[in-house]
Amino acid sequence: MRNEQIVEDIKACEKLLIGIGEEWTAKGNEDIQQLYEKLQGLIQDKDYFIVTTVTDGEIRKSSLVQSRIVAPCGNVTWRQCSKSCKKDIWEPGEIPDDICPHCGQPLTGNTIEAEDYIEEGYLPQWNAYTRWLAGTLNKRLLLLELGVGFKTPTVIRWPFEKTAVMNKKAHLYRIHGNFAQLSEAVKGKADSISENSLEFIRKL
Repeated sequence: MRNEQIVEDIKACEKLLIGIGEEWTAKGNEDIQQLYEKLQGLIQDKDYFIVTTVTDGEIRKSSLVQSRIVAPCGNVTWRQCSKSCKKDIWEPGEIPDDICPHCGQPLTGNTIEAEDYIEEGYLPQWNAYTRWLAGTLNKRLLLLELGVGFKTPTVIRWPFEKTAVMNKKAHLYRIHGNFAQLSEAVKGKADSISENSLEFIRKL
């Protein structure tokens, strides 16, 4: 019944904000691309934005609209100097030998795991996201949180709760196998579903 309710809520909302967390890491999930495509099928007609903390870059291979995705924790397929000698970021294959052309040090993934993460890579999309989010006030906003735990709660988990509280027409669904609990602040504005979010989407 709850599955049907979420599908109906997706259809009925004016704006759809999706947070994708660590449950969506490709490692161990061979059908991750199929699940992204399933998600695309559910939301393709909606005015949506996706915030993801997953850094494996798999979402970039999907048919989800790339201009509606922001990955503030970075993307391992984009490369940066491991010593951050300059702010340059390269796309996959742009530097075939994976050696920084400026200082000769190895390149590394442009993610929060880097010794000195170069944030410039995601900032233009973050600005697009904040502009989009400003336009959701007083609109029927559905927040769908998929597999977001406590690894980086300041990126999705806590801001989504704050958004749900601030917007009188917003509702949050938090779906996670282990961390579906809600804070007192969003009681009555949110539902928690204790189920692995990948399994949940598979069943929709």
